[in-house]
Amino acid sequence: MSNLKASYELILYELRKITESENMYYKPIQPKLSDIELISLVIWAEFKSIDSERQLFREIDDLGIASKIERSVYNRRKRKLFPCIEMLRKKMAMQFNEFENYFVVDSMPLEVCKMSRSSRSKICKENSCAFPDRGFCASQNVPFYGYKLHAVCSVNGVFQSFDITPASVHDIHYLQDIKSQMSDCTLLADKGYLSQSIQLDLFNEVNIELEVPKRINQKEYKPQFYLFRKCRKRIETLFSQLCDQFMIRRNYAKSFEGFKTRILAKITALTTIQYLNKFIFNRNINNIKIKLAL
Repeated sequence: MSNLKASYELILYELRKITESENMYYKPIQPKLSDIELISLVIWAEFKSIDSERQLFREIDDLGIASKIERSVYNRRKRKLFPCIEMLRKKMAMQFNEFENYFVVDSMPLEVCKMSRSSRSKICKENSCAFPDRGFCASQNVPFYGYKLHAVCSVNGVFQSFDITPASVHDIHYLQDIKSQMSDCTLLADKGYLSQSIQLDLFNEVNIELEVPKRINQKEYKPQFYLFRKCRKRIETLFSQLCDQFMIRRNYAKSFEGFKTRILAKITALTTIQYLNKFIFNRNINNIKIKLAL
């Protein structure tokens, strides 16, 4: 058995443990490749840093599934399985975060094309409510065209939730969505989330304590607690891993449906590797450049 096939079968075996059925939505004709097998293939491809579907279908001959599905069918079914992939990701994340009290929130830019092409680009413009637009990344001091990835992770480094917005949407607006997803915890953030009204709103409605460092020129300024500053760096490391191994900033999608599915697949692959590290191999969950099988 090749290393590629063994890695794929390990992912498939563990996903079957946490799902109830092989196929997750009705199909009039039973497919040769089940939904859970397709999701395992998606995660395996992201883990192996294969983000081109053409390259993927060159590689899967060793897995014995190349004859079970065509490339165009794979792409359509992958997009249709978006809610099922998210459900599996949440189940794995819950194994880590069920009793977690401290979380970190931050955002990162997701380019769909270069700024010089933004005026004539047609990427992700099939739906008027999800148009990409221009934004500014303060940490890199550069403008960009596309979307923002807003995410919440635990201090151990497991994504709890995430969302994608146009690039011009300010980070602080994502906190309104968090109220329906989390409660009774402490949320660590950087100065981009500084807002006294939002802080009070989160605390009064869902008992979330938003811990944001004050600016030096504000009244009653004092440095943020050292451990909070250290824990905030955890999400920056996760973003770096998504950019490095999972190549989240490289975009081949032409539609917003395809774009958001690619982003979800990469985050789910990261969570899956963390899950295997913790519950199968009993090692550091954030060592993601590993071999899954010999």
